[in-house]
Amino acid sequence: MTEAATLRGTGDGRFALKGALTLSTVTALRSQGRRSFAGATGDIVVDLGGIDRTDSGGLALLVDWLAWAQAAGRRLTFTALPEALRALARVSDVEDLLAAS
Repeated sequence: MTEAATLRGTGDGRFALKGALTLSTVTALRSQGRRSFAGATGDIVVDLGGIDRTDSGGLALLVDWLAWAQAAGRRLTFTALPEALRALARVSDVEDLLAAS
């Protein structure tokens, strides 16, 4: 069974990501995030504090969103990055990319 992951707008370009951020959940979140971010004004901030489980798919999603934001000329920042994602970013040599977001 696939766990649900949700992206919810909290106002003023802010979003909260909750649930399992895994290979089985990121496909739907990718397009949902891009649509939601495109409709937001100003800087985009995504709170990752609600993520309870992640894998390399979650890291790939965050990098994809950063690439989308850069191509769209938008600033995207992640807050409350879980240690599991930070560790994956470190071994994948993209920790600086996430930290600079």
